[in-house]
Amino acid sequence: MINLPKSLDASGSPDFEKILCNEVEEIDAGLFPFQQGLSRGSYVTSTKFKTMLIHVDDETKNLRVKLGIFYTAIIAGCSCADDPTPIDELAEYCEVELCIDKVSAETTINLLEE
Repeated sequence: MINLPKSLDASGSPDFEKILCNEVEEIDAGLFPFQQGLSRGSYVTSTKFKTMLIHVDDETKNLRVKLGIFYTAIIAGCSCADDPTPIDELAEYCEVELCIDKVSAETTINLLEE
């Protein structure tokens, strides 16, 4: 389970965006739906990802946060000696919604398909 207590504590403050992005970028990338969000590559790399706050809805029980996430992927070839596929990183982007529980700071992540 993902918890974002620092972001929850900073909710409504001028530093919210900075704290949220820093805390989210420390989460293991494997917990995000990056593979499902691929548009150019076929395999997500382990390179660090960056986030961008798009929108926040402050609801009664939850904070709903829409984030843009920039990450990288590769087109995986067959790894044969004569495979002409270069191993270049491709820029990827997806949008996710974080739903942060206002009591426990437990957070769910959903890929947005827009």
